[in-house]
Amino acid sequence: MWRRGYERVVGLDEVGRGPLAGPVVAAAVIIIKNLKLKIKNLPIRDSKKLSPKKREEFYKILTKNPNIEWGIGRVSERVIDKINILEATKLAMGKAINNLKSKIDFLILDGNFRIKTKIPQKSIVKADEKVFSCAAASIIAKVNRDKLMMRYHKKYPQYGFDKHKGYPTRLHRLMIKKHGFCKIHRKSFRWG
Repeated sequence: MWRRGYERVVGLDEVGRGPLAGPVVAAAVIIIKNLKLKIKNLPIRDSKKLSPKKREEFYKILTKNPNIEWGIGRVSERVIDKINILEATKLAMGKAINNLKSKIDFLILDGNFRIKTKIPQKSIVKADEKVFSCAAASIIAKVNRDKLMMRYHKKYPQYGFDKHKGYPTRLHRLMIKKHGFCKIHRKSFRWG
């Protein structure tokens, strides 16, 4: 995209589409064109393929680098229940874009959908494995959501959010059967 004349290219990704509890979180990342090669050569890829320790390490590198601008968008479980998870994902991405300071020339989205905007965009399936800024967005979104779910764990310790972050694990389903839903559970999701 830089070769085509787009200076401010944003990579977008989200986390939290599959959980039974908590928000969906998106990150928007702009890599400044003259990014230091040292950072670009890091094995940054889809956050799901990294250990929590590596994600945290890369998160610090990415969020402290002056050549990287990033924004977060979060949509609550209540809104997910009202508009559905796909629309909530698009809304979270829009919020993440709005939290960037720079003017944006082009968007690259991880996925096979588009968002409502006048900014030119391209959707790429598995962009978080192919596009550096989308991989960076994946890591930033994941670490942000995980930290939030750790705070929820303190409020609702009986559900084990510190272990599964709201995803539909066996433990999580057992805790729901035992304790019922809490405030952050998505009521519109299938529970069978």
